[in-house]
Amino acid sequence: MSQFFQMHPETPQKRLVNQAVEILNKGGVIVYPTDSGYALGCHLGDKQAADRIKRIRRLDDKHNFTLVCSDLSDIGTYAKLDNSQYRLLKTYTPGPYTFILDATSEVPRRLLHPKRRSIGVRVPDNAIVQALLSALGEPIMSSTLILPGEEEPMTDPYEIRETLEHDLDLIIDGGFCGFEATTVVNMLDDVPVVTRVGKGDPTPFQ
Repeated sequence: MSQFFQMHPETPQKRLVNQAVEILNKGGVIVYPTDSGYALGCHLGDKQAADRIKRIRRLDDKHNFTLVCSDLSDIGTYAKLDNSQYRLLKTYTPGPYTFILDATSEVPRRLLHPKRRSIGVRVPDNAIVQALLSALGEPIMSSTLILPGEEEPMTDPYEIRETLEHDLDLIIDGGFCGFEATTVVNMLDDVPVVTRVGKGDPTPFQ
């Protein structure tokens, strides 16, 4: 049975943030709000928790998890950026984008795309996420909360609790945060390619 925290969307309660981080550190799977819908998250180094997320979403081993980072310097630890990529990301983070980049050796091998050593990274514009990341001190391994057979992410924390309370350790209710997934930009080659149009404006990358 999962716990259910109601966090203030602009000034999240420190006590609840610390409890949420404790759950992550103990191998828990959480649902938390971002700037583009709710997401599933777990500790970066926890294979069992990642496998639970795969089971919830019925994902195969080819699925790319996303590292949700606090800022650009955080991204730089886990992904390789050249100068032009750095400038683009500086302009469009934080925001509702996921960027696919070449991974550094800091990223656990099992999180990488099997053929290309790539990783999805993003910096959400959301106070609750930023508070969690600040207290955790590292990225959250994440996946958008889209259930099997659905096109859109889940948006209602009470509905999430009703559907998934036996599969999760914590649901954070941060109010309504949109129902569109992120816009995904593949930056592995010289020219960025938009592979999914979501909440973020794709125009700058086309």
